[in-house]
Amino acid sequence: MDIEAVIALVDREVYHRTQKHLNDLQQAIVTQVWQRQKYLEIADEYGCTEGHVKDTGSLLWKLLSAAWDKKVTKNNFRSLIKRQLQSLNNTDKKNIENLAVAIDQINGDSSFIGRQKAIATLQNLVKQNHKIIVLQGEGGIGKTTLAQQFLANQGFELILEVLMAKETANIISVDSVVEEWLQRDLHQESGKEFGVTLARFKRYLEQHTVGILIDNLEPALDRHGKLIDAHRDYIELLRILADTKVRSVTIITSRDRLCEAEINLEHYRLSGLDLAAWQQYFTAHHIETNNQAIAQIHQTYGGNAKVMGILCGIVREDYDGDLEQYWQENSHDPLVETDLKNLVVSQFNRLQDLDAQAYLLLCRLGCYRYQDLAKITLPGLLCLLWDVTKQQRVIKSLRNRSLLEFAQGEYWLHPMVQAEAKSRLQLSQPEWQQTHCQIAMFLTESITRINNIQDGLTALEAYYHYTATEDYASAAKVILYSRENQWGQFLTLGTTLNRLGIIQPLLNAINQIIDRVKNDRHRSELNNILGDLYWTTGKVHQAISHQQETIATSQHCLQSIAVTLANKHDLYYWRMLEVDSLLSLGLYHIDLWELTTAAGLFQQAIALANNTKHHSWSEKAALGLALVNSYLGTTDEPNHLVRKLYRLIVDLEDRTYNTGRFAYFMQILGQILFNHQELKPAKIMWQKAIAFSQSSHYTQIKAKSLIGLGCIERQAGNFSLAHNYHQQSIELLDQITAKCDLAEAYVQWGITLKSDRHGKSQKCFEDAIDLYQQIQAPKQVERVSLIIELKKNNF
Repeated sequence: MDIEAVIALVDREVYHRTQKHLNDLQQAIVTQVWQRQKYLEIADEYGCTEGHVKDTGSLLWKLLSAAWDKKVTKNNFRSLIKRQLQSLNNTDKKNIENLAVAIDQINGDSSFIGRQKAIATLQNLVKQNHKIIVLQGEGGIGKTTLAQQFLANQGFELILEVLMAKETANIISVDSVVEEWLQRDLHQESGKEFGVTLARFKRYLEQHTVGILIDNLEPALDRHGKLIDAHRDYIELLRILADTKVRSVTIITSRDRLCEAEINLEHYRLSGLDLAAWQQYFTAHHIETNNQAIAQIHQTYGGNAKVMGILCGIVREDYDGDLEQYWQENSHDPLVETDLKNLVVSQFNRLQDLDAQAYLLLCRLGCYRYQDLAKITLPGLLCLLWDVTKQQRVIKSLRNRSLLEFAQGEYWLHPMVQAEAKSRLQLSQPEWQQTHCQIAMFLTESITRINNIQDGLTALEAYYHYTATEDYASAAKVILYSRENQWGQFLTLGTTLNRLGIIQPLLNAINQIIDRVKNDRHRSELNNILGDLYWTTGKVHQAISHQQETIATSQHCLQSIAVTLANKHDLYYWRMLEVDSLLSLGLYHIDLWELTTAAGLFQQAIALANNTKHHSWSEKAALGLALVNSYLGTTDEPNHLVRKLYRLIVDLEDRTYNTGRFAYFMQILGQILFNHQELKPAKIMWQKAIAFSQSSHYTQIKAKSLIGLGCIERQAGNFSLAHNYHQQSIELLDQITAKCDLAEAYVQWGITLKSDRHGKSQKCFEDAIDLYQQIQAPKQVERVSLIIELKKNNF
């Protein structure tokens, strides 16, 4: 039995007794009770309290009890409705069936009726192997809905979406888009260079069927239909999406034509819905259409789908379903023209007069970006009603007028409604400031623990609300706010996002504000994070510059603060930041093979931190120094600290060190032991590092440890296993584009290939030199050249 027939029968019975059709909540109760859902589940999905659902349901059961002369409850509703449908005469059955068909055709998305021809056209274009289809049409015509419905019903393994910002200045960069797709949706590591990321994305598309929606492209186009200079990189993505080898289909929606001659794409102009579709829609919403008004309104607005939904809500809410009365009062309104924008403006004006609180909520909702956080939950909406008591009534007012979109417990605004809401709120700077502040505080408080990429992006969303009001100090605090993450670490948002691989959005965010942040502490922490971000991406010299700035600020503050008990926290903080940056610089210089410089930096960190409250940094710096000495050959065997840590980790399984937090330094321990030819302990340490790296998804540690295991097997003459380890490490490091480590992986594989008398060793050495030249590490180039000469002489 179809749910549409159930709704139609209940609606008829309710209308006979109240002269009113089912409202949205009543229809939701009928639908979900039929599906055996509980009141609490209905409340969560609808966006109201459980008590409100119970009260509405109780009234509904009383109406049906009176109609059927039997007590109706939530528990017996299904059995009683079946009997009622079976007892209908033929005429009643026909009427119910007609209404059920209309309800079925608008069920899900109200603007998707009447698109059979459009769907058929898109299917034919796909059959003709068109990889990119530009769906062009005016605002509100239904482009996005058609694209989403089409992609959802083509059997793709995965659907990816990106929504362009309404304002050009806020358009997300293409490298951030593809990086997030890879990390969040494809569960793959993105590259640290855009070209590598794109290549990886293309390989995935060649192996999987994927539907892609690029929504609302026009803000990224100039007046000639070409991509604007700031976002020309989107061309590179479009080239891949248009490649005949990929198994993807891309739909682009835009009000303007895309005129990039080098990209092979097909345009399809979407027209408005026909009059029959409008009539069907209004009839299903219990609005009489047997009059001239419907034809005149349809002609005036060209069949615009969004207009249809807005008008239906207005007529039901404010005119008791009388379409003719509405048109008599509004047909001569100067704002009633042929496009959606004018209708939106007129409805904002009308709402402002009729319901000031609902109007204010609508304007406040314009502050959300609807990008990384595409839709908002009820708490995200309620945070905007800080000065309203009857919150559900206000929300219902917007939903009933179709000005607030809603589905599956989430809310959002149509782009044109959002643009109007945003522009109106900006006229009142106090409201504009407070609304962004309320949203930012809500987002920050709503994420208490970062378990995945979406949590991280949601937490970062608060940053954009502070920058919208030029509150750069608060924007910095968002990045520096510490929470527990999925690895059990209590780290700043910036550090956790770096670990999650969300590199480019974080780089963009920090670089946008760092010169505007006046607080020395915040600016220094941001520089510290930037250093690690640039180190990860292979831009070691930029990384060094940012850490040096952090050290300079730390030293200046330490010199200017009096050494008193009252200042102990400030003194601790600045010393910690100085030591941490010195430790980072030491690691950076090892990658440049500037070992003497690295040793000096580690010694500075040890001198400042040893036997102080910063002693843990001293231990790490001492390990770094031991690593440098093992490379230089200045000591014959591992020092006392190395022995001590090995015993704590392996023999005693000490919890302080046997953790993913220490995994990076575990692999350093492995390297020190290997350099001293203590192969068995080195192997154990690298295996432990790999185990912890896998549980914490720290790819870099795993890859570096695999390099070491490959070296151990090379020395044992197990070349087959050694090659396997080297190949695994290179694949992992190539995925995350860790240039310094990737270059070292090629060096070690080259040595293994040469030891195995394999002809491909020279290619590995050349790849390593190329990477070191990109990094600007001349001493590493010299080192590799010397290794090549030594191997030639040995063979």
